[in-house]
Order: sequence, then C-alpha cells, then structure tokens
Amino acid sequence: MGYYNKHVFFCVNQRTNGKKCCGDADAAAMRLYAKERIAALDLAGKGKVRVNSAGCLGHCLQGPTIVIYPEGVWYTYKNREDIDAIIDEHLVKNRIVQHLLMDKSHEENSP
Repeated sequence: MGYYNKHVFFCVNQRTNGKKCCGDADAAAMRLYAKERIAALDLAGKGKVRVNSAGCLGHCLQGPTIVIYPEGVWYTYKNREDIDAIIDEHLVKNRIVQHLLMDKSHEENSP
C-alpha cells in the first residue's frame, strides 16, 4: 500500500473561453466540503484518504469530475448529497456509486 489508501482528485479547472468547465459548478467549494467531511470522519491522513485539486481531467461536458485512485473510478456530481454518497459508499464502504459514474467513452481531451 502507498502512503494513502485512496486518493481523490477534484477537477477545479476554470476556463476563460466561455466553454463549460468544472470550475463553473463550484468545484473548489465542493472539494473543500469533501476534504472537511473526510477529516471530520477521521478518514484523512497516512494510510487513509487524501483529497486533492486537479487541473482539467478532460471530461468538461460531463463534469464536474472526480476520479478516485487506486481504483481509477470516475464520478460526476451535482450537489453535496452526491459528494456524501461518494464518501459514504466508495470511501467508507468500498462500493461503487453506480448512479454517479461518469461515461468515459465521451472523452474530450481539450482544456
């Protein structure tokens, strides 16, 4: 096992060209909410969970985007309830949250 058991990346990219991006969905605030909730649940730290900001992950049209490693599971979310579901199910119970999975067959690859 690495330093962290799970690593959660929130795309917080903010485009300036008017195209849809995760930053438009208040992704930075949602990342902060997740980080604080994970800490409150004593899930943060060595051997546990790390929450990070990420630049563009290439799924802007389906975003906002979260990817969790080492599983490589990609999620989208709309609100705090979705973040809570990802924390409670995926990070605590190791169960995929099927209804929040992202369809990666529509990759954009352009920031």
